[in-house]
Amino acid sequence: MVSRRIVLHFPHRLVNQPIIYKLVKEYDLQFNILKAFVTPQEEGLMVLELSGKKENFAKGMEYLESCGVRIQPLSQDVVRNEDKCTNCGVCVPICPTEALVVDPQTRKVLFHNKKCIACELCVKICPPRAMEVSF
Repeated sequence: MVSRRIVLHFPHRLVNQPIIYKLVKEYDLQFNILKAFVTPQEEGLMVLELSGKKENFAKGMEYLESCGVRIQPLSQDVVRNEDKCTNCGVCVPICPTEALVVDPQTRKVLFHNKKCIACELCVKICPPRAMEVSF
């Protein structure tokens, strides 16, 4: 079983197509929509947690690419600017997935980007604006 958090960028010509439906129907993949921005006549963006059997997952990714959907791991989009971060910890209690935690020994804030769902709560609350999201 494979499970990944990915960002899909849809060209405007695909916004009205049942792309995700086909992933479920033909490739037996399960999905959880974490975030979506879809506007007719513009690019669509969807953040998904996608899972299924390894071979089905690979075939599903091939299908998306053949349609012209650009795929990237979610972890590429959420970053912490280490130069700006003051380790104040304001972001820690607001993070719903515990992607941001305080190291009990060093008292520094650690960022586990694989746990991040790009909810952007940390971006809004961070006083020095150290958390950055770029879809």
